[in-house]
Amino acid sequence: MKKLFVFATFASVLMASCGVKPTASFTVPTQKFVAPVEVAFVNTTKFKAESYAWDFGDGATSTDANPMHRYTQSGNHLVVLKATKGNKTVTTKQMIQVTAPERCLVEIETDFGTMTVELYNATPKHRDNFIKLAEEGYYNDLIFHRVINNFMIQGGDPDSRNAPAGKMLGMGGPNYQIPAEFVDTLCHIKGALAAARTSNPEKKSSGSQFYIVQGSSVTDITLNQIETMRNFHYTPEQREAYLKMGGTPHLDREYTVFGQVIKGFEVIDKIATTETGQGDRPKKDVKMKMRVIK
Repeated sequence: MKKLFVFATFASVLMASCGVKPTASFTVPTQKFVAPVEVAFVNTTKFKAESYAWDFGDGATSTDANPMHRYTQSGNHLVVLKATKGNKTVTTKQMIQVTAPERCLVEIETDFGTMTVELYNATPKHRDNFIKLAEEGYYNDLIFHRVINNFMIQGGDPDSRNAPAGKMLGMGGPNYQIPAEFVDTLCHIKGALAAARTSNPEKKSSGSQFYIVQGSSVTDITLNQIETMRNFHYTPEQREAYLKMGGTPHLDREYTVFGQVIKGFEVIDKIATTETGQGDRPKKDVKMKMRVIK
């Protein structure tokens, strides 16, 4: 019996050391992923690894055990998890699919947070130009060079990149303008993305400079005055939006609105209330970085 006990103990050790090789594994939610999207990865590795190495398939990595990753680009992404204990590393791979959003979206990243902006298909010239510049990196490291609280935040002047303190800005841009695209359904409610321009009779837009409306409260009396002055009428939906969100209706039909902030309204307020100096330029540069979601 004693020999049998020894054999049984040895057998159990043999099974433990020569059994099935430990594997790394993880799960992801089963919902449909549409960019931009944050995906939570749940690590289900069966053995206690000392370290984990994730590759999310879009150039980003992590060493967290159960990471959260944000995808901003559509496509098939091969996710790789490597779990390591001592000198042993096991690997698992899984493909996840992220589809493109139905709307045209751009993220504007700042030190105060990120704004997500929808570009309108009703203004194709402005939409396509903005996307082109954003994808080229034209806007990266430019600043919001003109900020007026309760009005708007303006940026997109290429001369603002690394501009020394006190330099007057607002005249730079590419060597072209964009024809005005006034659309009856688009107005200057809070969060509206619109094109800046010089004083010109055709109201052509700057090739790169834009502003985002912060605005102030709006009353029916103000809207009635604008209608009389500009000879048009707001829809009930537009009136409701202005009364609820505020804006700058006196700019309607004067500057082209071509997009709308759909996430990050608090970022507009933070930038708009930053301390400014000469020319309404923030005393501390507010840089931007843009990313097209597709």
